[in-house]
Amino acid sequence: QVQLVESGGGLVQPGGSLRLSCAASGITFSAYAMNWYRQAPGKQRELVAGMTSGGSTNYAESVKGRFTISRDNAKNTASLQMNSLKPEDTAVYYCNAALEALGVRHWGRGTQVTVSS
Repeated sequence: QVQLVESGGGLVQPGGSLRLSCAASGITFSAYAMNWYRQAPGKQRELVAGMTSGGSTNYAESVKGRFTISRDNAKNTASLQMNSLKPEDTAVYYCNAALEALGVRHWGRGTQVTVSS
């Protein structure tokens, strides 16, 4: 059974930092691309950051220079370090594991991030 469990969300003031983690089980973690998506109220889910199995990264323009994605294949975890947070970063953040060539995608349940003073 595949499980992706996010943690680390919460309430933070503008300019603050949070670190999200995603613990994966039931998959060959090192073979998957790991991605972080977010969905704000009334908006579509969007890709925030991704890291391929080979370690290449990509980021949404809105978070470049502020967010950093990483992974630890030995611990089956992916992380998203979020710095200089803005109110517009408020959303539910979802962990995603993907084997794009096979059309396989797994999702976590999400963790709420709220940036507010």
